[in-house]
Amino acid sequence: MGNRTLAILKPDCVRKNLQGKVIAKIQDAGFKIIAMKQMRLTKAQAEGFYAVHHARPFFKDLTEFMSSGPCVPIVLEKTNAVAEFRKTIGATDPKEADPGTVRREFADSKGENIVHGSDSDDNAALEIAFFFHQGELIANQ
Repeated sequence: MGNRTLAILKPDCVRKNLQGKVIAKIQDAGFKIIAMKQMRLTKAQAEGFYAVHHARPFFKDLTEFMSSGPCVPIVLEKTNAVAEFRKTIGATDPKEADPGTVRREFADSKGENIVHGSDSDDNAALEIAFFFHQGELIANQ
């Protein structure tokens, strides 16, 4: 089980100025922030990041949304980070997410659901490397 995962506060989160509230929920769930930055993905970067979904019907809308405004990639650390973070954020569709989860509390729709979370340890490693160089990962002591 990996101890790191990638979160991305999506453009809807930034547009609604919810970064602080979402980060507080993440930290309250026991995650430590190892790296964080705000940036704006180009359409090409969004397509590269979500390349695994290129054949899916939602790919165009997803990549347009993810390049529509600033986002905040965050590397998080906790035992069994991927599974624990997915529990913290809830189901992709906020209507199906458990009460108290990030998406249930803050998301408007399945397409604009506030936050991305890695879905496996292997993908977490790839996704972290997409946004951060090794030297940017600052372990909390």
